Amino acid sequence: MNRLYLLIRKFGYVYMNYHTCFMKLICSKPVMKKHYILLIILLFSIPGLSQQTPRTITLDQAIDIALDQSPTALSARHRFRASYWQYRTFVAEYRPKLNLDATLPSLNRSIQSIQQDDGSFVFQSSESANSSLDLSLRQKIGFTGGEIFLSSGLERLDLFLNDSTVTSYLSSPINIGFSQPLFGFNSYQWDKDIVPLEYKEAKHEYIETLERVRLETANYFFAVLQAQMTHQINLMNQANNDTLYKIARGRYNIGTIAENELLQLELRLLQSNADVESSALDLENKLFELKSYLRLPEEDSLNLEVPVPETGMVATADKAIAMARENRSDALAFDRRELEARMEVNRAKRESRFSMNLYAQYGLTQSAAVLSEAFDDPSESQQLTVGISVPIIDWGLAKGKIRMAESNRELVLSNVEQERIDFLQQVRYQVDQFNMQANQLRIAAKSDTVAQKRYNVTKQRYLIGKISVTELNIAQEERDNSRLGYIRALQNYWRNYYRLRQETLYDFEQDREIQVDPEELLEN
Repeated sequence: MNRLYLLIRKFGYVYMNYHTCFMKLICSKPVMKKHYILLIILLFSIPGLSQQTPRTITLDQAIDIALDQSPTALSARHRFRASYWQYRTFVAEYRPKLNLDATLPSLNRSIQSIQQDDGSFVFQSSESANSSLDLSLRQKIGFTGGEIFLSSGLERLDLFLNDSTVTSYLSSPINIGFSQPLFGFNSYQWDKDIVPLEYKEAKHEYIETLERVRLETANYFFAVLQAQMTHQINLMNQANNDTLYKIARGRYNIGTIAENELLQLELRLLQSNADVESSALDLENKLFELKSYLRLPEEDSLNLEVPVPETGMVATADKAIAMARENRSDALAFDRRELEARMEVNRAKRESRFSMNLYAQYGLTQSAAVLSEAFDDPSESQQLTVGISVPIIDWGLAKGKIRMAESNRELVLSNVEQERIDFLQQVRYQVDQFNMQANQLRIAAKSDTVAQKRYNVTKQRYLIGKISVTELNIAQEERDNSRLGYIRALQNYWRNYYRLRQETLYDFEQDREIQVDPEELLEN
């Protein structure tokens, strides 16, 4: 109401200035009716004369806006998309791949050494064109670390001689083979457990970030509410102090109060005037921060609604701990870090020992000068390659790598064990904090009501001369502190509620897990 009063008073001053100038214009010159109407339209279209209606916004509405377009939410969405496609890449890597490779054609013109019939060599110009087409199907075998393939190909060679062209074809109707490392490190055996954990961890990290957005929005929201409440209190105190000062001045004139009391009230009035200006600036700054975080237009006028929670919502420690163990990205990271530490030990041991690579291929092939004959009666083609690697002298390099990996594994296991204990303790503490806030909120609400009643009684007693101005000032400060204390209690309640959601990824109000649909994120 006080803000509305100041706005009307400001509008009145501006209007009277324009009205005075306009009346002078009317009296000095004859003005046509249409010019008069046009001038009125221009006056009322001046910015500042027509104020925008404030938009009432609740905490839930502010959170919905932040989840949709705040910088934190947008960054989290893009990070999750990258993790999603990284997981999809891993899955695709172990699926069959069909490839078509072609050379159409490869031209070659050079001078080469050619052996003659008598055994001597001469340099001679050579021109050729080579074309090829190859279709292959490959499949990785994860549990062995090997790969099998099936292929079919055709190649054409054209030799350009001085007076003729010689063409030949080489066909490979079918080739089948495999490549298999033996006794080496098989990354798939570990990745099949680690990579899905990483993806699940990324998904839960995204949900946790959204819960952090809720918490950050609540902080910005209540910062505006506190600034708004402080400004309202200062406006009310300014009006009260102005009234009390006028009454005191009348009493001083008739000699019923001392000059010291009058000066004290005047000082309070001057201080309240300064407080109004300071709180107005702070409110404007807090509103700008909120609109910037929500990415709302700066010219939007907002009116925040105080979010009073429903009573009776209680969280149990056992439920919270169970949900945190199942849903939190930290809990998933504990398992992933243990797996990675064990994987590195296995890698160090495998790569320091005897290893073997086996490659085998069987196929059919034929060559001919005519394409139709290149597939007649093909001949068999076999290839077998066995490669071995045996470390003989490495001056303790392999042993050192193994000891380092084992030491790091023990360190990781020890750290993870301690972090698990701290993690569960943090969840339990957050549950206790949240459950305590409901009672704290009731106490703050009752204190606000009592302090307001006490101030009203004290003010009436001061007006009839029963108490001093000092007691009135004390009652006013207690009322102001209690009112701001209620807003702070509300902020602590919602802050602890959203922290509990972030710690457990569980909605205790709806009694359900907080989940996200990856497909929906990819579509947006």
